[in-house]
Formats: sequence, C-alpha cells, structure tokens
Amino acid sequence: MNRLTAIILALALLAPAGAYAGQEAGEVGKATLTISRSGTQASAKGPAAWFTGTVRIDPPFAAKAPGRVQGALVTFEPGARTAWHTHPLGQTLIVTSGSGLVQREGGPVETIRPGDVVWISPGLKHWHGAAPATAMTHVAIVEAQEGKSSTWLEQVTDAQYSGK
Repeated sequence: MNRLTAIILALALLAPAGAYAGQEAGEVGKATLTISRSGTQASAKGPAAWFTGTVRIDPPFAAKAPGRVQGALVTFEPGARTAWHTHPLGQTLIVTSGSGLVQREGGPVETIRPGDVVWISPGLKHWHGAAPATAMTHVAIVEAQEGKSSTWLEQVTDAQYSGK
C-alpha cells in the first residue's frame, strides 16, 4: 500500500458516522451508516468568484450534525488556481495527481505533488492550484464553524502566481 492509499484509507476510517450523503445502508436506532455511491452526484464547475481558470469540483462530502467536516475532490487545469482565502478551522489538502502550487501570504510559492499532504492553519490567508503546464487534483478537507468553512478574498494575480 502506497502512502497516498494509506492516507485516503485512514481518512475514510476516521470519518464520522453519517458523514456521507447518499443511500442508507443500515440503521440501528438513531445511528446510521450511509454510502455515497460513485457517479450519483454531478461534478460542478468551480465558481469564477473563487477560482481563476478551469476547475472541476467532484462530489463534496459533508457530515451531518453534529459533525462539521466537509470535503471535495478538486481538479485544476494547468494554470488554474483558487482565489486567496482562509478557513476558520484550517484545511488539509491531499494531492492525488499532477503537480500544483500553494502559497501562504508572505511566503514563497511552493510545489506540491502526489502524496503530499498540506496543512493550512486556521485563519491563514493562502491559495493553491495547478502548476503552469500540469493539471493537479487534490482532496480538500475543512471543518465548518457556525456553518462557514471558507472566506473567499481577492483573486491571485498572474505575478503572485508566478512568484514575482
């Protein structure tokens, strides 16, 4: 088992019960086990207010209360990226394919590759996306605080993206 497979398996095992919307597989009292079947939720285009370039967001998962974890598989075409943003409780990115870039405010643009796990601290202004010539896909995991998981800010300029 490679590192990426182990990470994804660990996340699946640690996810709270009822974390996935979809077909009910079994129920005992109020406890449920829910399976979200592959291919049952449509992909979505990343909104222009939050992204530059072509971005696809594949079915997000979100815990049912009292859980607050949310996530999605996000694919960035070459050169595509998020706007600057923050998360009230932080964010974890797990790169699954391609080559990408990530930057925290005031820090250098850093390269990320498959198997890399990026932790972004609560409130840290940052952006992430694909490398200029290579697409990148990552699993993005956040927790909502008072119903909010992200604060979207200004777009990343071409100069910021290129590290100038």
